[in-house]
Amino acid sequence: MRKKMNWNGVRAPSLADFERLADEAFARLPEAFRARCEGLVIRIEDFPDDEVAAEMELESPFDLLGLYQGISHVDRSVSEPAHMPDMVFLYRRPMLDYWAEYDEPLEGLITHVLIHEIGHHMGLSDDDMHAIEEAAGLE
Repeated sequence: MRKKMNWNGVRAPSLADFERLADEAFARLPEAFRARCEGLVIRIEDFPDDEVAAEMELESPFDLLGLYQGISHVDRSVSEPAHMPDMVFLYRRPMLDYWAEYDEPLEGLITHVLIHEIGHHMGLSDDDMHAIEEAAGLE
């Protein structure tokens, strides 16, 4: 006989919970990868804002799990003036929707999205990002 789960008091992870999970995920990434992220800001939002949704031509705000905003390492120049910090946005509600649909631990999903948002803008290949996921214990 299956043990009945007590759902009393159980709530969806909050923005603060996601922030903690993202910080923990970032801390598990290989040191060499984290070192290349100096000054990176990780922000947790419920959804992309209207400007991002329009720019990316999203059909639904649930279509985007995360976003990197900044100047790619491959496009960066030492002669450039100071710029806004590089940022990764993780979108809580689309990630919760994805999590509910697929059989994947939430911590793993957050780590995966974080690695890919950072990695694409560092000019990393999918193989490079796969290796980082392995080093972070996702594979």
